[in-house]
Amino acid sequence: MSETTPPSAAELLHLRGRTLRKGEPLALPLTLSSMYHLPGDPAGFPGYGRAENPTWEAVEEALAHLEAAETLLFPSGMAAIAAPFFTFLNAGDRVLLPSDGYYTTRLLADRFLSKLGVSFDQRPTARFDEGGFDGYRLVFIESPSNPGLDLCDIAAIAGAVRAAGGISVVDNTTMTPFGQRPLDLGADIVVASDTKAPGGHSDILMGHVSGRDAGQIAALRDWRKISGTIPGPFEAWLLHRSLETLELRFERMCRTAGLIAARLADHPAATRVRYPGLPTDPAHNLARRQMAASGFLIGLTLGSAEEAERFIAACPYLRPATSFGGVHSSAERRDRWGDAVAPGFVRLAIGCEPAEALWAAIDGALRDQP
Repeated sequence: MSETTPPSAAELLHLRGRTLRKGEPLALPLTLSSMYHLPGDPAGFPGYGRAENPTWEAVEEALAHLEAAETLLFPSGMAAIAAPFFTFLNAGDRVLLPSDGYYTTRLLADRFLSKLGVSFDQRPTARFDEGGFDGYRLVFIESPSNPGLDLCDIAAIAGAVRAAGGISVVDNTTMTPFGQRPLDLGADIVVASDTKAPGGHSDILMGHVSGRDAGQIAALRDWRKISGTIPGPFEAWLLHRSLETLELRFERMCRTAGLIAARLADHPAATRVRYPGLPTDPAHNLARRQMAASGFLIGLTLGSAEEAERFIAACPYLRPATSFGGVHSSAERRDRWGDAVAPGFVRLAIGCEPAEALWAAIDGALRDQP
């Protein structure tokens, strides 16, 4: 796996404690106020809830620690994804997107950016570097791709984009900072949906943007304040609680996913299995270079859409739901959303169940086919 330095989970747990005064609560308080007591000169003080909130600022501090970069919190993963597009693009600019990445990013470009005079091209993740990057103002990278789990060389692409005068943005939702560190690989900006593993309990929507260029972050902050694309304090408070157990959950999810992927690869019901940690996976060597873990998502292809639906319905430890990253394992047939995958393709999102109990349920559901 990648040799990039992982963030310190121990330090994350004590960020707040370092600044506490005697008698202050260890747990982060929830601040719901939209207004602040502000007599006289307002300079240097919180002024209005659309611009400042102590609760989400504490979450930004925690995420900044994980990313080793200044971080801004947003009310969803898509809000985080949209922010660089609307902050940095002008009419006449060109954007490059993955054709096999999260489909809503492409919808954003097609339905909204195109109306503003921004054009976009698409390439598959596995061949993302073919054709170069000249003329692109922004290049959006997703590796591993969701849902197909193809990879591209983030370091090489980010370097080429910078040399061509563009901005590289990496969606790191599937991996979290514990599994992959795109900024360390040379990317300009990282976006992620914290609705997934960072939140971990399927009860919030949240996202973040991180970067190490102060000017870019200042521009993104202005976009957030002026557009009103701000996180809710209560959701931010819930995310803060979840971040403290992210390392534990992520490590267990990835370890279990590796075990199950290896067994699925030999299973008679499986037509194909994609998991970067498998030595037989076409992206395995690249995964070893740029990822610190292999992730908790598995691409499982069964013989037909009907077979896939029966499998999901029959497994008691798989929730038939979209999204991923919760403590419970989930699965869905992604062809139903229009992704360019086989009708029998199932995205397995491994949760925190005991590994052997989860495998027994998956194996039983696969064998219980007509």
